[in-house]
Amino acid sequence: MKLRILGCSGGIGGNLHTTSFLLDHDILIDAGTGVGELSLTELSVIDHVFITHSHLDHITSVPFMVDSVGFMRDRPLTVYATNETLEILKQHIFNWKIWPDFTEIPNAHAPFMRYQAIELGEAVTLQGRKITAVPANHVVPAVGYHLDSGNASLVFSGDTTTNDALWQVVNQIGNLRYLIIETAFSNSEKELAILSKHLCPSLLVDELKKLKRDAEVFITHLKPGELELTMKQIEHGGHGRNVKMLMNNQEFEF
Repeated sequence: MKLRILGCSGGIGGNLHTTSFLLDHDILIDAGTGVGELSLTELSVIDHVFITHSHLDHITSVPFMVDSVGFMRDRPLTVYATNETLEILKQHIFNWKIWPDFTEIPNAHAPFMRYQAIELGEAVTLQGRKITAVPANHVVPAVGYHLDSGNASLVFSGDTTTNDALWQVVNQIGNLRYLIIETAFSNSEKELAILSKHLCPSLLVDELKKLKRDAEVFITHLKPGELELTMKQIEHGGHGRNVKMLMNNQEFEF
């Protein structure tokens, strides 16, 4: 499995794009603004989109992608998410008021898009690639994802704050190689991080102490303008790990 980082920022500006990861050539993990970097041909061969939660920075490219390449495809794009997240998409995005309902276009029997509900802990296997929803703790219903090739695994936390349930799952993954975890705010904004259910460096340090596996750790969802400050606070936090900032166009093979 190869994971390419299309976007990993908590905002936009310059070359920054919001959360979107391309798994091999046909699967998206979240669909933030980074998806716009793909060509029409690349977009047209994406068959599956796994959504962590309904916030705009994680879903914004789904409506545009379906509209742009739906006619180029011979089967629906499948959007995977929890029932709660799918209901939000149906009610507030694909509702004919904000955007057309592409589960009915060109018709309900042969639509451009379909929904597939997933449950926490449920594994979806696609051509030998196992994708499992793992716990997240956010202000809306949310999950992270465990990507398992069989040889090695990568876990993406999604948007989350302190989350013991996540570590209970992660510490049971024997082939864990990579962990991508969010830290949205600097320590000066700890109260905002707590209110919005994100992490800041001091909270992250406590969370990483719960990680019992030997994995490479990468930080995502940093706010523009606070990249260096937040990473310095993480590095000086005393967590005892070599933590790196996730970068656009970075690739992971596992």
